[in-house]
Amino acid sequence: MTDTALLPTRSVPPRQLAWLRSEVADWTSRGIISPDQAERISRHYSAADHARFSVGRVLLYLGSGFVGIGLIWLVAANLDQLSPVARFVAVTVLWLAFLAGGELLATRRASRPLVGAARLLAALGMGAVLFQAAQSLQVPAFEPRLLGLWAVGALLHGYAVRAHAPFIVGLLVGVAWWFVQPLWDEQNGLAVVVLFGAAAVLAAGLAVLHDGRLDDFAWAWRTVAAAMALLSLFVAAIPDIGGDGLAWSPWLVVALAAAGVAAAAAAVVARGVRALEPAGAVLVLVIATLLGLWSTGSDTSDVDASDWLHAAVSVAAYVVLAVALVALGTVREHTALTWMAMGGLVVFTTFQSFAVFAPIVTGAWLFVVLGTVFLGSGFLFDRARRELVQALDTDTPDSSNGAPR
Repeated sequence: MTDTALLPTRSVPPRQLAWLRSEVADWTSRGIISPDQAERISRHYSAADHARFSVGRVLLYLGSGFVGIGLIWLVAANLDQLSPVARFVAVTVLWLAFLAGGELLATRRASRPLVGAARLLAALGMGAVLFQAAQSLQVPAFEPRLLGLWAVGALLHGYAVRAHAPFIVGLLVGVAWWFVQPLWDEQNGLAVVVLFGAAAVLAAGLAVLHDGRLDDFAWAWRTVAAAMALLSLFVAAIPDIGGDGLAWSPWLVVALAAAGVAAAAAAVVARGVRALEPAGAVLVLVIATLLGLWSTGSDTSDVDASDWLHAAVSVAAYVVLAVALVALGTVREHTALTWMAMGGLVVFTTFQSFAVFAPIVTGAWLFVVLGTVFLGSGFLFDRARRELVQALDTDTPDSSNGAPR
């Protein structure tokens, strides 16, 4: 048996630690474990600093954000008082100072908010360096490739030091680049649908690949996957969004290929139900594309049976996706997915009701129809949540015989 004295101390949220101590005390009083075992269990857990929304933390991150954005703004303002080389050197020195300062603070075990603020400054400062370099080389500041380089650099920084601030910056900038680059030459409605769906597949695959390795990063990738899936079906349900067909581009092909590689890698690595996440995202991509290709016309004053059917299928698909995200949020203990699913369903159904149903079902009847949809969706949400909680609660004794279920 492993000597518990050799095990490292694990930091847990204060509320979880309080629950553990009360349970250990209860087990000890009932004779399930000895006082010595209770002491050894408690010794290996300590309270972690999880005050994510403390005033100091918020002010530090706000300050870092303002300074970082200010640097980029200064670059955009051209800083005519300095030569291009002087501007580049000044911005680079600031970026390197923030980068080195953040890691120095981390090695000296400074407070996590302070370290995070310095790393956030470094991630934003990297963008300033890239834009200033582009400006010096006569590259347009609005060139999408600059966003891509910034995203790659910030993500590499985040992964190298296992830091959330640069990772989130890279993730957000990367999402922006994902859409701007393929649509740079030609804007196409169906391409937007495909890009949203492909982003969901890519993020879902990466979330599964991160599980058990970098759980915090997996949480972020899973959140992005859910948001992209909801947006994909939302945009696909807009009447005549794909009337012009799909405009292919090299970058769109690259996006689909990247999504396919991530899904395939997740399918190889994943075990059990985890493999369903990227598969579900692929299904969302396919359904959204088919809905986008289903052209019914955009004249809301002339709604026919095809418009009704398109709207009904869109609502049904969106409800199924929302329920699936509630199930995933319950299984993964990811409450953000549940709130995203419910909020997305409300916005989507309201949009569909007023955009498609309003020309026929007007006035009070429109709200009756809308309320009926919400009631039905709410019933499905609640039923799915209850059944999942019961299925996952395998440690609750059965009341009839006292045996575990």
